[in-house]
Amino acid sequence: MRIGVVTFPGTLDDQDALRAVRAAGGEGVPLWHADADLHGVDAVVLPGGFSYGDYLRAGAIARFAPVLAPIVAAAQGGLPVLGICNGFQVLCESHLLPGALSRNAGRQFLCLDQRLRVENAETAWTRDFAAGQEITIVLKNGEGCFVADPETIARIEGEGRVVFRYVGGNPNGSYADIAGICNDRGNVVGLMPHPEHCIDPLFGPSTDGVPFFTSILHTLVAA
Repeated sequence: MRIGVVTFPGTLDDQDALRAVRAAGGEGVPLWHADADLHGVDAVVLPGGFSYGDYLRAGAIARFAPVLAPIVAAAQGGLPVLGICNGFQVLCESHLLPGALSRNAGRQFLCLDQRLRVENAETAWTRDFAAGQEITIVLKNGEGCFVADPETIARIEGEGRVVFRYVGGNPNGSYADIAGICNDRGNVVGLMPHPEHCIDPLFGPSTDGVPFFTSILHTLVAA
């Protein structure tokens, strides 16, 4: 299975995401921000970093990159897309996911090992988890506070679209302790923590990132 990983100017974690895909048994396919097509990939990862320097707002310029047009169209048709940190911000700016990410409460950049609870284990990217499972994933961001109007929060809560929730303390002030959400089909998932940094016991606090990448491979094989 071919998993594309997009590199924007300012992306930091594309190589880690490609390594995570390959470690799980998939074929990692580099995608460039100026690409006009997706080169036949079966799923896409938008990795972390500071796309276009995070000028205007994090992810606000990346949404207009040429590669986003085919990604948005394909995602609306069911292509699995995972947005990690800056990728989550790009998904919100592209309106593939609701809400927005604002500056952390306290206006500080955070870098820590964060406990999460898996709230939805039925998405394309979380099927190898169990609902209610607690995991530990690296968190590193300055604009990770998930915000949305009360109607949107009520809707995504009611529809079971909160995929991950912070436990053991809310690090950034996100509404309802939300760390990650999905679209109504469950093929598009965004979260602020970094699963690609948690696939090897030599690096990071756990290997709890591995199921993200095995989940998508199992989803694609079963399709």
